[in-house]
Amino acid sequence: MFFHPLHTHIQPPEEMNNPFDYKPHPLCLVAAEEVQASIARHTEWQDELHSGKMFGVLIVENPDDGAIGYLAAYSGQLLGRSDWEGFVPAVYDYLQPDGHFKQEEHRIDLLNEEIRRKEAEYENSEELRQLNNLRHDAAQAIERKRLEMTAARHLRELRRKECHLSEREQQELIRESQFLKAELHRTKKRFADEIERFEQKTQLLKQHIESLRQQRRQRSDALQRWLFSQFVMVNCKGEKKTLTDIFLTTALRTPPAGAGECCEPKLLQYAYTHSLLPRAMAMFWWGESPRQEVRHHLSYYPACSGKCKPILQWQLQMEHFRWGSGTVKTQQPTLTVVYEDDHLLAINKPSGMLSVPGIDSPLSAITAAKHQFPQFSELTAVHRLDMDTSGLLLLAKTRQAQRHLQQQFASHTIEKTYVALLEQPWNQDTPTIGTINLSLIADILDRPRQKADSEHGKPAITHYQLIGTTSGHPRLLLRPVTGRTHQLRVHCSHALALANPILGDRLYGTAAYTAPLEPRLYLHAQTITFTHPATGEVITLESKAPF
Repeated sequence: MFFHPLHTHIQPPEEMNNPFDYKPHPLCLVAAEEVQASIARHTEWQDELHSGKMFGVLIVENPDDGAIGYLAAYSGQLLGRSDWEGFVPAVYDYLQPDGHFKQEEHRIDLLNEEIRRKEAEYENSEELRQLNNLRHDAAQAIERKRLEMTAARHLRELRRKECHLSEREQQELIRESQFLKAELHRTKKRFADEIERFEQKTQLLKQHIESLRQQRRQRSDALQRWLFSQFVMVNCKGEKKTLTDIFLTTALRTPPAGAGECCEPKLLQYAYTHSLLPRAMAMFWWGESPRQEVRHHLSYYPACSGKCKPILQWQLQMEHFRWGSGTVKTQQPTLTVVYEDDHLLAINKPSGMLSVPGIDSPLSAITAAKHQFPQFSELTAVHRLDMDTSGLLLLAKTRQAQRHLQQQFASHTIEKTYVALLEQPWNQDTPTIGTINLSLIADILDRPRQKADSEHGKPAITHYQLIGTTSGHPRLLLRPVTGRTHQLRVHCSHALALANPILGDRLYGTAAYTAPLEPRLYLHAQTITFTHPATGEVITLESKAPF
């Protein structure tokens, strides 16, 4: 049974929510609580779920009788199965033991085993041992010849300094030098010829291994392409498309691994193929937080951008899906000026406004400033704030001021402080003053999200201080040393940092508010200290947080 009726007086929303930017509907919360209770009863799942998995619920309406219920799904598989009772099935079940996928996967596994055997055979071969010994002997012999040449040259120089040499003696020294150089050349040539012979003996085995690797790549790529062609997605109009066709017009061109297996496309696929009307969707994380992404147990998250966005856009036929909070503003607002002179302008950017024009919205702080101050034709933003972050934004009136200020940002000589409210009460085990050092990198399959990556990420450092509470939420002063994308948001929310998202953060938190707080991201750029590009004076500007 996949349709779970809901017995409640809560009314569903009139239209489907945006799965990339939402606050869970009350019906979704009711459905999610039932699913969470079901998950807890499956004791056999707990070991696998310990490392975490995404679950989702979709509120649906049966058009025949108007009944409201929900569908449930999980991403990927659970214990190697995609058919657990109560959860919608996979769009395409490729796990059948006798199916093409498993058979071809078995052939690829056999190739892997053969490659490992051949690699071990190569590493332990007598030819390779002799080749390595020969290279070692060559290095030692050549080094001895070089030392011999150095010692002989030193003696020749001493002889030339100590006494006057005849022409014959001079020629003898020259011949000695030439002989030693020729000996070094002959030694190098002799070993090079021997090494080449042994390398030829090992080359056949290396070529065979590379041929097996190439065969493995080809079979794996072909199997992946075949698999994506089996995922035939259905949209709200009853139209059908394979994943291959859906991703053909995206920047990726081909579907990423795991596309179509997240809970969101599963839920919509089942609804459309069983004539159920989708009304609201929500996804929550179950299990421990991963080391890279920001995921907290039972917290709700938007659909991922890389794997799901092209699929859901096509299934729901809603091209306006976008990241960010609220409706795109089109009316030019009046900006509050914090500081102005002949060289620069400092404004108070409101939350919900881009710093510079974007794909989804031509309105931005810089376009609004140019509209408000048309006399400044060269007005440019020298840095950026996240769309949902409010506070101080510096704009340059001249090219000279722009270059000077951007150089200060690049050299990290500009100091900024932010004020933030956090979602949860302060953890008493967390120091009230400290430094977060957590390297970050873009999540290429889930933009614009960032994730922690100590190996490949860029260094990101933030100093923090707990300075009080507001409406029961910890109030934090943040001073970033570096300026990575979403640095403060990730440093607050990540399990390896404060593990306490900024209030209203739809990307890394739950966006849950308590009265009297208004819906927004509670992060404000409060102060900025810089060297004036014309006078050289150190200036500190301040914008009081509106919360």
